[in-house]
Amino acid sequence: MIDENAMRRVYLDDFFRGQVVTLPPYHDVIAEQVAASDLVIGAVARSADKAPHLVTREMVSKMKKGSVVVDVSIDQGGCFETSRPTSHSEPVYEVDGVLHYCVTNMPGAVPRSSTFALTGVTFNYLEALAQLGFKRAIEADPALAAGVNTHDGKVVHPGVAKVFGMKAEKIK
Repeated sequence: MIDENAMRRVYLDDFFRGQVVTLPPYHDVIAEQVAASDLVIGAVARSADKAPHLVTREMVSKMKKGSVVVDVSIDQGGCFETSRPTSHSEPVYEVDGVLHYCVTNMPGAVPRSSTFALTGVTFNYLEALAQLGFKRAIEADPALAAGVNTHDGKVVHPGVAKVFGMKAEKIK
């Protein structure tokens, strides 16, 4: 598992008790790991921004023929240079002998399960909004505040504003 956050790598090392190898996201480390893998799952998340291409076409071309890449970041542009959006009805294509699975809206394949998962992680935010009101809820919870994209007709999230070439406004 490759992660840029050193503290997250320490946590994962502890959580998996050494059964999962964690590494920093250096270009040469990624290239080496991709070439040695039969399956690479790319999952890069950038708030309101395009995912960076961490895996180049050259890296993919060095994978063993018949290997598979899964790009979970495809909804944000994909983290493999060779990724292009596919659908549930036509989910795969091949590049340099490597099978690519880049289905947009992957949770749509399991709508009931994904709905339960989403509500499980968002319910506490809804509860705080209902109990405290918008202003007090975002003051009390930085994670909730960081998730606010627009307010009162204005873009307030810096990442969203950047995507649209706007200046983020302060919440008043």
